[in-house]
Amino acid sequence: MRALILAPFSEFALEKLSSSLKVTYESWLDTRTLWDPEKLAARLHREDTGVLVVESDFVFEEMFDAAPRLRFVGICRGATNQIDVDAATERGVLVVNTPGRNANAVAEHTLALMLALARRIPEADLYVRDGRWRNPTDPYVSLRGRELSGSALGIIGLGVIGKAVGAIGLALGMRVVAHDPYLEGEAAGVEMVELEALLTSSDFVVVSVPLTDGTAGLIDGEMLALMKPASYLISATDMSVFDREALLDTLQAGRIAGAAFDVFETHPVSPGDPLLKLDNVVLTPHIGGATHETIERHSLMMAEDILRFQRGCRPLNLVNPAAWQANG
Repeated sequence: MRALILAPFSEFALEKLSSSLKVTYESWLDTRTLWDPEKLAARLHREDTGVLVVESDFVFEEMFDAAPRLRFVGICRGATNQIDVDAATERGVLVVNTPGRNANAVAEHTLALMLALARRIPEADLYVRDGRWRNPTDPYVSLRGRELSGSALGIIGLGVIGKAVGAIGLALGMRVVAHDPYLEGEAAGVEMVELEALLTSSDFVVVSVPLTDGTAGLIDGEMLALMKPASYLISATDMSVFDREALLDTLQAGRIAGAAFDVFETHPVSPGDPLLKLDNVVLTPHIGGATHETIERHSLMMAEDILRFQRGCRPLNLVNPAAWQANG
């Protein structure tokens, strides 16, 4: 069986696969290129590829028709919106993902953003670099921050990432509250509250809900108005979860102390984005999950499921079980 891997993959996982499959490895991080779907489909057909692994490439319905030998599509992400799962299922193609692969990385990045806001790290860095540090005592006043320990951390969305953020907060001595109407069971040390109560009581609000029809625009002007004037907002999710106009108005007016974002409507951010002009905002270029450990983790998860599939065993992270049933 031939496998084409376009996602970044660890050397150890590649070696595991190469002992059982004919593997072609072309990480998009190395090529800096995402495939045109039509050209990729033609290549899959030409090379009789049975296994395709992607991270950032798209797999549309037409690709399954053009590459009939394709039986397994892996996506090295938790989300599967880059793949037409329904079309894959209709054709008996298994779709496998890697849920939770970057949860720890995103949780730690969220902590970094919290600290950057609380201790005003970006401002302090520029203060030193710009030569404004002339009086030894001035920054003790102008750049005075606050400690996370003893502060209240509110987490909206207690999935894998939210739970990891909560564990970090508890370890730092924070009081942690959360809101998640879909949570099954309990999270140790975390108090579950209504959304309004979370916003009014938290010093740091972390939003980590997935983008769905139910969460789009969830944090609107009414919700933002409930936050404390000295509180901070940290986003670990898609920007569409916020009411963009209300968010900008809140930050421009200084009705909360500040905010931090890693994901935006466009990548890169538009040069005219008003967020770029705000000095109470910390911005990072969608690098929450960009760690070496994330690649190691998703590589091993995907390699294990590919080898299970080759042995005739059901993959552990199968997205479309109906395709497995259709194949007997």
